[in-house]
Amino acid sequence: MTDSLIAAVVQMSSAGDVEKNLAAAAADIRAAAHAGARLVTLPENLGFQAGERDKLKWAKPVEQHPFLAPLRELARELDVAILAGSVPEQGPDAEHVYNTSVLIGRRGETVASYRKIHLFDVEFEGLVIRESAHVTPGDAPVVAELDGWRIGLTVCYDLRFPELYRRLAREGVDIITIPAAFTLHTGKDHWEPLIRARAIENQCYVLAPGQWGKCGPGRLSWGKSMIVDAWGTVLACAPERTGFVLATLDKAAVSRVRGELPALTHRTRPGVL
Repeated sequence: MTDSLIAAVVQMSSAGDVEKNLAAAAADIRAAAHAGARLVTLPENLGFQAGERDKLKWAKPVEQHPFLAPLRELARELDVAILAGSVPEQGPDAEHVYNTSVLIGRRGETVASYRKIHLFDVEFEGLVIRESAHVTPGDAPVVAELDGWRIGLTVCYDLRFPELYRRLAREGVDIITIPAAFTLHTGKDHWEPLIRARAIENQCYVLAPGQWGKCGPGRLSWGKSMIVDAWGTVLACAPERTGFVLATLDKAAVSRVRGELPALTHRTRPGVL
């Protein structure tokens, strides 16, 4: 059990070349670990970003997934935990996958996996995204235990649904992860305000690694991967390029915020709202 934890958020630009993307992820994990990180988080769709149907050919069970195998080896070699932001997990039928976030422990084991609940179906500025066409939503929140830290797993579009985060807060999370591929169109106005709101209202750290730049046909991702503390202060924010940033997380800081402003204990009693 550790009362402080150095965590890193990795910012990627994963287009269609899986081998290139996994090599880039490995290089950033290695660099972050050498800089002191003990938890390294990767963005949503870390292996590639393309059309939703393209996910089908890469769909495998979590324990057999080719995107996760090199990450498991790195975790063991570097003695770090790694959040694989999301991979296409084998779904309920041949036409659907789960968009699954996987927390890998320092021995390369699966600590927890979470299937994205809220799916991104939108149309704006000529861009049509129908995640639900080939992704089946998950049906359960997930809280993982890592070295005495309670970590709530979420993915990207989940960020817009505060009831999920309040559920995680009720389960006593210290950290929430939000690996993402936020579009430029939405991210420029909503990314930072929403992340800070989730941190403030639930009084916990938020780790939000994101995709950046041109990440597939007609799609630009916002980036600005960040680490935010329980007061809503941005501790680290990635510049407009690939790479990583890191910060030290402190359990005492979470306890101090919750003690000085005990909003989580002031929730309206059941049945009123």
